[in-house]
Amino acid sequence: MAISTAQIRGARGILGWSQNDLAERTGISATSIGSIETGNVSPRESTISLIEKAFENAGIEFIGTDGVRLKSGDVKILKGRMGFWDFYEDVYNTVKNEGSEILVSNVDERQFEKWLGDSNVQTHVNRMQELKNVTYKILLQEGDDYFLATSDYAEYRWIKREFFSSVPFYQYGSKLAIMILDAEPTVILLQYPAVASAYRAQFMAMWEMAVPAIPKGKIKATG
Repeated sequence: MAISTAQIRGARGILGWSQNDLAERTGISATSIGSIETGNVSPRESTISLIEKAFENAGIEFIGTDGVRLKSGDVKILKGRMGFWDFYEDVYNTVKNEGSEILVSNVDERQFEKWLGDSNVQTHVNRMQELKNVTYKILLQEGDDYFLATSDYAEYRWIKREFFSSVPFYQYGSKLAIMILDAEPTVILLQYPAVASAYRAQFMAMWEMAVPAIPKGKIKATG
C-alpha cells in the first residue's frame, strides 16, 4: 500500500527535513516532491517507493493510511557522507527538545571533520551552542589537542593510550552509535534504552579516571 501525501509531510516534519532534504536523499527534485505533497501530480509507484525507503532508512515507520512515527527499539545503518550528516541531524533533533548530556569516546576529531566537511561542522557547532540544555563530554587519546567543539558546551578529557580504541562511541538520549571510519563512514545506531544506559555507566567510569585535556595547539572554533 502506497504512503499518503499526509504521511510524507508528517514524516518530513518529524525528521525536520525540508523538501530539498528529501530531494537529496531520493534523487527526486524538490519541485516534484512539492507537487506530490499538494496532490498536483500522481507519482509513479517507483517514485513513492524511493520516498518511503528514504524515510524508513531514517527511522520512520508508517502506520495504516495516515499514521507516521519514529521507530523505537531499532537498529539503523547509516553510510557515507550523507549518512554521517544524517546521524548528526538525528543527534540535534533528538536532544533539542528534551535536553541531554552527550557522551563521546575514542574520538579523533580530525576524522569527524574529514567526513562532515567544514560547512557542516560549523552548522552543527552553531546550533549546539544555541541549545542551553545540552552538554558534551568527550574522551580523547592522551596528548590529542585537536578540539572541534567549543568550551561553552563541551568538556574534553584525556584517557591513557592503552584504553583508547579507533572505534568511536556516541551516546545521546536513548541511543548509542558505533562509528566505523574507514574508506567511508558507517554509523551503527542502536535505539535501545537499556543499551544506552549500560554504556553511560561504563563511560562515566572512564570519565572519572580521565584527566582534563589541555589544549596546546590551535583549537578549531568551527566544530
